Amino acid sequence: MLDKLLSSIKEELFQVVNKLGYVDGVVVKSAEDIFLELPKDKDHGDYATNLAMKLTKVAKKRPLDIASEIVNSSNLEKMHLSKMEIAGPGFINLFLDLNYLHDIIFKIQNEKENYGNLEIGKGENIDLEYVSANPTGYLHVGHGRGAAYGDSLSRIMKKAGYKVNREHYVNDAGNQITNMALSVYERYKELYGIAPEMKDDYYHGKEIIKVAEDIKAEYGDKFLNNFDIDFFKEYGTNKLLNNLKKDLKRFNVEFDTWFSEKSLYRAGAVQKVLEKLKEDGNTYVQDGAIWLKTTKYNDEKDRVIVKSDGSYTYLLPDIAYHANKLSRGYTHLIDVLGADHHGYIERLKAAVSMVGGNANLIDIEILQMVRVMENGEEVKMSKRSGKAITLSDLLDEVGSDALRYFYVAKSLSTHMDLDLDLMKQKSNDNPVFYAQYANARICSVIKNYESTGKIFVPVTEFKTIDLNKTKDICLLLLQYPSVIQEAATKRLVHKLTHFINELAYLLHSYYNDEKIITENEELTREKLTIITAIQTVLVDALNLIGVSAPEKM
Repeated sequence: MLDKLLSSIKEELFQVVNKLGYVDGVVVKSAEDIFLELPKDKDHGDYATNLAMKLTKVAKKRPLDIASEIVNSSNLEKMHLSKMEIAGPGFINLFLDLNYLHDIIFKIQNEKENYGNLEIGKGENIDLEYVSANPTGYLHVGHGRGAAYGDSLSRIMKKAGYKVNREHYVNDAGNQITNMALSVYERYKELYGIAPEMKDDYYHGKEIIKVAEDIKAEYGDKFLNNFDIDFFKEYGTNKLLNNLKKDLKRFNVEFDTWFSEKSLYRAGAVQKVLEKLKEDGNTYVQDGAIWLKTTKYNDEKDRVIVKSDGSYTYLLPDIAYHANKLSRGYTHLIDVLGADHHGYIERLKAAVSMVGGNANLIDIEILQMVRVMENGEEVKMSKRSGKAITLSDLLDEVGSDALRYFYVAKSLSTHMDLDLDLMKQKSNDNPVFYAQYANARICSVIKNYESTGKIFVPVTEFKTIDLNKTKDICLLLLQYPSVIQEAATKRLVHKLTHFINELAYLLHSYYNDEKIITENEELTREKLTIITAIQTVLVDALNLIGVSAPEKM
């Protein structure tokens, strides 16, 4: 709605300057060449344009004279403006018509949670992969950031009209699984009084001990002198993957597809991809190893895919995996990877190009590092376990809502400090509390109103309310579809938290400045119509980032 409004303003201004003979095909060629900005001072209008100053050379007149011509020739009604004013050396300030602006309230009341739904993604089928943690231990704080971002992005993209498959790649093959199985076996022996031989690359977490204890409870000493590595791989992977799924469920994160790396080997897909890469001339042999010609696709150097001992590097099954994704008919692939994968971007793009796609078919989002802070100092170890902090630890400490909100409050490209003290605060300084409290306030007002036996029904027009006092609210609500569009297309999830913060602020300000329930029934219903429209959008925006909207605080 905002985009349409601004487009209509630009189009009308373009038609005006065209009739005045100031369109020369250079300075102003189309309506898109007209720039509208938000004035710093609200007294200077809702939008402003420097159009008159841009046209000085073309018109060979003073900007003030050009501005006067534009204002006098403009149709205010077509642009949904109440007035236009000339300021300074020739700026034109635009004031939106308040009645038009407040129509957004009725639009929201009619559309409910569908307000902000878009069709920009119509026809697009997106595979969104995130987390993809090895089933060898608990999820850490970095995984949490990827989980919150990926899940939130999927919700936003769906609202924008995209079809999205949420995918987790289960790394259940390779050396890490072998080492996990061996680690469990050593802990299993330890339960029978045999000193474990824990190598440096083994896994030392308490979750490994728990798996060993479960095996003992179910099978006794069956494997003590009869080690079955395949069993330990399978049993350990299933147990640890279930732990991972439980933590993600607690975090309100879901997946549509759990794709097993092992399934690629069983289907012979890895070997098939290797043969295709060879046939297409994308490989060469050097020092007994097989190299992939990734430099052909802007990688800084070629990469080994098969080592001299015949074993595969992790890149080869990754290529087979992405070939599988392409075969499933997705129009675009999005991978959300950890900070240690920055150098992996060009490799994956090269791989996608080599297996039938092109580099533009895949986008890779790299999340930066996360620190946990308490009392101004970094916290690296859990108080309970004395081990590295896990996602589960954070969920126990602050809960899912606060954690989800804080994880997506900043751009992925920035490092993040999770402030435990702030996340636990029940005050306006805590942005998630502030936002949730806004909803609780609205619920409380409605409850108080209906406690007298009345049933709230939104009004269909404003007759008594001072429209100037809710102007900023309407302007922000008008922006919601544009926020959804930007967050979805540019993958900027943090734009939602910024919007939520601002909307909560406007609600609290309005609540503090205005008595909502008054002796004038008509005025009361109009004010309730305003705040329930705010509530509709606020709850929807919170849901898009996986945060609840409690009715009581």
